[in-house]
Amino acid sequence: MITILSCQKSNPDPAPLDPKFNLDVVLKGSSGSGFVKFRQESDTSKIITLDTDLRDMMANHEYKLQRAVDTTIDGNCTGTAWLTLGKGLQPKSIITDGLGKGTEQLWRSVASLPAGSKFDIHFQIIDAITMAVVLKSDCYQYTVR
Repeated sequence: MITILSCQKSNPDPAPLDPKFNLDVVLKGSSGSGFVKFRQESDTSKIITLDTDLRDMMANHEYKLQRAVDTTIDGNCTGTAWLTLGKGLQPKSIITDGLGKGTEQLWRSVASLPAGSKFDIHFQIIDAITMAVVLKSDCYQYTVR
């Protein structure tokens, strides 16, 4: 006698976390790379921290992190109004060392946006001297906590 057991789960896995309060942003280009650890803690200040790391970039050089958003939530980032990020409203550059590595702890307040606001967002790193785009990210969806 052969007994066949069902493999059904009594409690299915929960849906993926949505909304997306935190992002791991990968920046790619023809040379160099970057990563932005984008986090919004669950507090009333509505501050997004943007811990930014650059690698294999031009040594001893200045770069800027920018973002653009659009409110058509479709995973297709069409926003072109680039905002340079920094320490709150004050833009801040990322300076690389002699090995082309650069890190900066940036932040931005979204206190003016209601909780639950959603948008598509993408990022780029520009050369602070030439203003040329050197790294770009894919499109991400974000929800204000």
